[in-house]
Amino acid sequence: MQCRTPIVTPSSTVRRAAAAHAGAECDDGAMSGTPRFLTLADVAEVLNTSSAQVYALVRRGDLPAIKIGGRGQWRVEGSRLEEYIQQQYRSAEQYVAEHPFVDSDAD
Repeated sequence: MQCRTPIVTPSSTVRRAAAAHAGAECDDGAMSGTPRFLTLADVAEVLNTSSAQVYALVRRGDLPAIKIGGRGQWRVEGSRLEEYIQQQYRSAEQYVAEHPFVDSDAD
C-alpha cells in the first residue's frame, strides 16, 4: 500500500491503529482507524514534552490547530504535526550549518 499521508500518533493511538490497520503506518482514508485530529496531550506525548509547551506552540501560532466544541478544545491535525516536525528538522539543519560545532580539544 502506498502511503500518501504519514501519521504521527501517540503510543496509545498507535496500538488502536495497529489493530485496525493490520500494520499499516499511514492514513490514506478518512475512516482508517487512526484519528485525524490529536488532543494537545496526544501531541505532547508524540513530542515528548508537556501539554503546557504544546499549548504555547499553538497559541504562538507555531503549530497550527483548531478549536472545536462549545468549550473550545484545541485539536491538531496529524498531517500538520508532521509538517511542524519536518520544519523543526529543517530549522535544526540550518542552525547546525550556520553554527558549526568546534571541538574545544582540537588544535
